[in-house]
Amino acid sequence: MGRFILRRVGVMLLTALCLTFIVFFLTNLYPNLEKMAKTEGNMRMSDAEVESYLKNNGYLQPTLVKYGQWLGVLPGYVIEGTDGKVRAKCAAPETPIEEAPAFCGVLQGNWGYSNRLKKDVDEVIGEKLALTGILMFWVMLLMVPSALILGVLAGMREGSKLDRTLSTLSIGTTATPEYVSGVLFIAVFASSAVGLKWFKGTATSAMDNITFENFFLPVLTIAVYGMGYIARMTRASMAEVMTSQYIRTARLKGVSFPNIVMKHALRNALIAPFTVIMLQFPWLLNGVVIVETLFNYKGFGWALVLAAGNNDIELLLGISVISVVVVLVTQLISDIGYVYLNPRISVS
Repeated sequence: MGRFILRRVGVMLLTALCLTFIVFFLTNLYPNLEKMAKTEGNMRMSDAEVESYLKNNGYLQPTLVKYGQWLGVLPGYVIEGTDGKVRAKCAAPETPIEEAPAFCGVLQGNWGYSNRLKKDVDEVIGEKLALTGILMFWVMLLMVPSALILGVLAGMREGSKLDRTLSTLSIGTTATPEYVSGVLFIAVFASSAVGLKWFKGTATSAMDNITFENFFLPVLTIAVYGMGYIARMTRASMAEVMTSQYIRTARLKGVSFPNIVMKHALRNALIAPFTVIMLQFPWLLNGVVIVETLFNYKGFGWALVLAAGNNDIELLLGISVISVVVVLVTQLISDIGYVYLNPRISVS
């Protein structure tokens, strides 16, 4: 198992480097840099002024060199600009260049500066990640148990009326996008036109003080969409287990149906849904963009939209790093958990 984990971690690190380099390459294409320069300077800047700005701030270096500096494995640039000033990537404002460290990348804890929010990127990510983490916690708390119960109930008796009803419900929730269900929930439960003002149609106040009224609708919107997929996977796994040979043997021996389900079928039926549940974390981290925008909840997804829309390169790169790490770590946990849960798999 130890070698298996080490191999997976090695693959995970290599994948992280490849993915972050792709994002870095795409965000540092010249049209993006030109737009960023004009946003920081003046939208009426000439081509020569744009090139001068980019050269003075190290953006015209080779891509691999810039990536190494951003990552923190190459020394930061020291450039004498066209205006005669010497600029260093690792020099803080009002700090002599001679006293600046040589390396100042992600590995050193320097994630850059958000030009749009006027804060350090690590500070922004910490704030937004905490807000989305709270949302993810409550979504998983509602979504996972509900989906597993629906899937198990549907799969216990394949083809029954209950199975057809719950399967239809699961397909319907999965086929309904969040922006549709979210608007419907707001119209029904938070609109004065309908008359049911039970909840608030915005979650802005939940960023400071979470209450049932201001937080339930965004949680429900995300949970309903993800619930159907987990329920369908659980139902398929449960139905397959219930037709296996050892279940037939238990029935022939006179074991009661509840004992067959609880003691024999349930554990094996939950192996496949475990992987699906772990894959919900990356989806929740970046897939809540629509819901956070709809309910004006300024979390991680909202920050991603802000960074992409305003060409905030440093913030966009920081968000991409966190996204890649979450995807790979949850995949690693999923693989390890699958090996432990499935008795038919052994790792030498």
